Amino acid sequence: EGLFDAARKRALPQFPRQIGIVTSPQAAALRDVLRTLANRMPNVPVVLYPVPVQGADAGQKIAQMIATANRRAECDVLILCRGGGSIEDLWAFNEEAVARAIAASAIPVVSGVGHETDFTIADFVADLRAATPTAAAQAVVPERQALRRHLAQQQQHLAQATLRQFERRMQQLDYLQRRLVHPAQRIRQQADQLEGLHRRLRLAQGSGLQQAQWRWQTSSQRLRRLRPDVAQRCERLAVSARHLNSAMTVYLARQDARLLALHQHVQYLDPQQVLARGYSVVRDAAGQVVSSSAAIAVGDNLQLIFAQGGAMVAVRKIHEAP
Repeated sequence: EGLFDAARKRALPQFPRQIGIVTSPQAAALRDVLRTLANRMPNVPVVLYPVPVQGADAGQKIAQMIATANRRAECDVLILCRGGGSIEDLWAFNEEAVARAIAASAIPVVSGVGHETDFTIADFVADLRAATPTAAAQAVVPERQALRRHLAQQQQHLAQATLRQFERRMQQLDYLQRRLVHPAQRIRQQADQLEGLHRRLRLAQGSGLQQAQWRWQTSSQRLRRLRPDVAQRCERLAVSARHLNSAMTVYLARQDARLLALHQHVQYLDPQQVLARGYSVVRDAAGQVVSSSAAIAVGDNLQLIFAQGGAMVAVRKIHEAP
């Protein structure tokens, strides 16, 4: 049926906003995954979907919980994990119901079952197979320090590229300035040429006035052709300078916009910014995130988490969803 085909496997989100973990609350693998996620990207919320990971009904309950996570649609990626064990202990992950639930999941699934040498059918159906639960956690979130280093490197590369571009433009401007001869210097050069022509004319007077006049006219025409158009050259230099300044302004504006977009993207990934706008996270007594009034009852104790601090409240009245 193509459940194992590589073509159907989806890429994992680069920056997940919330991560779901399908495993037993008592599993040692859960502690490894939570510790790894906290070390790499502590600001990403985690939702636990508790299921038994071994036993007669474990496979069916795992499949049901994957379907539940898809219905709730609150996570960008799911981690299906448990620690190592015998083939009998891992058999729930070989059941057809689990394989079909993974294949039907609209949320990408990462399988981290057992040790590196353990393989189950769930590994082949999942969008990504990780050798261990810890490796699964490493696969779903980038490392915070690595992101900071990458952003710093990009900023440094941008600054260096801008500096190199500015230096090249300055060199071009210096080259154009050297090529432009000052009008006074050009006039002196032409005056020297004219004086030389006059001397040659006087020396040639002995061979006949007509020949001398002809040579003088020829020299005058050559002098007029050699005379530079100082105004035109100054105008060309001014146009080149304006083009250079315009190009540098556009380039620097683009680079500033790109740097600002990267900075805003990093801020967008910080859940603390969402809380700072007045939102809060509600957790029940078990520490689970509450997203619906159907999950609580009157008298339940709830924990509110704000951008700064939190509070414990008791439910006095429940309003049903419209």
